[in-house]
Amino acid sequence: MSDQIYQAAAIGRAKPNFRVIAMIVASAMFMEQLDATVLATALPTMARDFGVSAPSMSIALTSYLLSLAIFIPASGLIADRFGSRTVFRSAIAVFVIGSIFCALSPNLLCLVLARLLQGLGGAMMLPVGRLVLLRSVDRKDMVNAMSWLLVPALIGPILGPPVGGLIVTYLDWRWIFYINVPIGIIGFTLVSIFIADFKGESKRRFDTVGFILSGIALGSLLFGFESSSRPGEAAFSLFLIAVGVLFGIAYLKHARRHPSPIMDFSLMKVPSFGTSVIAGSLTRITQGAQPFLLPLYFQLGFGLSAAKAGQLVTAAALGSMAMKAVAPRVLRRFGFRNSLVANGVIATCGYALCAAFRPDWPLALIFAILVMCGFFMSFQFTAYNTVAYDEIDRDRMSSATSFYTTFQQLMLSLGICVGALALHMSMTVNGSETPQLHDFSAAFLFVTVISITATFWNLRFARSAGADISGHDAGKAAHATEH
Repeated sequence: MSDQIYQAAAIGRAKPNFRVIAMIVASAMFMEQLDATVLATALPTMARDFGVSAPSMSIALTSYLLSLAIFIPASGLIADRFGSRTVFRSAIAVFVIGSIFCALSPNLLCLVLARLLQGLGGAMMLPVGRLVLLRSVDRKDMVNAMSWLLVPALIGPILGPPVGGLIVTYLDWRWIFYINVPIGIIGFTLVSIFIADFKGESKRRFDTVGFILSGIALGSLLFGFESSSRPGEAAFSLFLIAVGVLFGIAYLKHARRHPSPIMDFSLMKVPSFGTSVIAGSLTRITQGAQPFLLPLYFQLGFGLSAAKAGQLVTAAALGSMAMKAVAPRVLRRFGFRNSLVANGVIATCGYALCAAFRPDWPLALIFAILVMCGFFMSFQFTAYNTVAYDEIDRDRMSSATSFYTTFQQLMLSLGICVGALALHMSMTVNGSETPQLHDFSAAFLFVTVISITATFWNLRFARSAGADISGHDAGKAAHATEH
C-alpha cells in the first residue's frame, strides 16, 4: 500500500533534478565508505574490549568483503525482480540494521555475523544505487550526475580517520556504527520520496549454481588479495587466490551453458562496455595500490606520523572533488575517446611521479601533486563509469551494473595485492628487511606500468563513443554552423 502511495505521489510531481538523485545515491555510498574507514581506525580499541589480539580483528573487515563478493553478482537480478527503488531502499535498511547489531555485539563472533549482514546491504547498495542513477537520469545529464555521485563517496574516506579517532578517544567505539542510523533513515526517506521504482522486463531464472560458484570464486579472490598485504600470510593468500581461480574457471564453463548466468560475460562483447571494463580494470589496479603504498611511504620512508601521513593522503580525494565541475565540459569538447587516452596518460604519469618523492621535498609540493593525481584519476573513472553503459540496452542494464561493480571491487582489491607484491619483490632484490625509499619507488613504477597499458584499450573506443551523452558531436555541429 505504501508503495502505491509513493508511486501516486511520484506521478503528481515533476521529475527531480539529476543532482538530487545523484546525491541521494551518493549519500548511501558515503555511509558505506565512512563506515569502512572509521572502523579500520578503531580496530585496536575493539580488540582490547573483546579480549583478542589486534591482528585477529582483521576478520571484521574481511567478513564484510566476503559478503560483498557473494551478493554483488546477484544484485542486478534481484533489482529486476523486485524493483530498483524497493531493493535500494531495503539495502539501506539492511545496512542500518547490520550496523545496529555491530554496535550491540558482545564478542568478535557476533561482530563478524553482523558485518556479514551489513555486507549484504552494502552489496545491494553499490550496484543498485548506480542502476537507480542510470535509469532515473537523462543521458545528456549522465556525466554531470556521475561527477556529483563521486563527491560524498570521496568525502567518506577523508572524514573516516579523524572521525574514528575522535569517537575512539572521546566516545565508545560502538558509536562508529550508531552514526549510520540517522544517515540511513534520511537516505531511506529520500529514496522513498524521489526515486521511481523500475523493474526489469525479463523474468530470468535464478542461477543457483552460478551464484555458488561465483561467490566462492570472488570471495576467495577478494580474501586472497586483501590478506596478501599483511605480513606472514603469503602462503594463505596464494592458496585463496588459487581456489578463486579454479572456481572462476568452473563458473565460466557453467556460464557458457546457462541461458541466464548470474554474471553475464556476453556483455563484454558490447564494445563500449567491454573496453571500459578492461581499461578501467587496468587503471583501478594502480588506484587500488595507492591507499596501501602512500601511507606506508610517508610513515616508513619519510618518518612522518600517522596523522601527518593521513593529511597528505587526503589530497587525492580533494583533487577528486574538484574534478566534477570540469568533466562535462572537457568531454563535450574532446569526446570520451580522446579524453580517456590523453587524461589516462597524464593521470598515470602523475602517480609515477610519486616514485620521485623524497623527505627533502616540500610537503606543500607533495600535497599539490597528489591533488592533481586525484583530479586526473577521478576524471578517468567518471568517464569510464559513464561511457560503459552507452550501448547497453535497457533490459540488460541491471546485469551490466552488477557485472561492472563486481570487477570494480575485485580490481581495487587486486591493486593492494600488486602493490604489496611489488614492494616485497623490491625488498627481496635489494636485501632489505624493511622497505626503503627505493623499494617504494620501484613499487610505484611497477603499478603505473600496468595502468599505462590501458592506453592501448582506450584507443579502441570508437570516436563516437558516448557522443549523445557528452554532447561532443552536437558541439562540433554547432561549431561548423557558426563558421
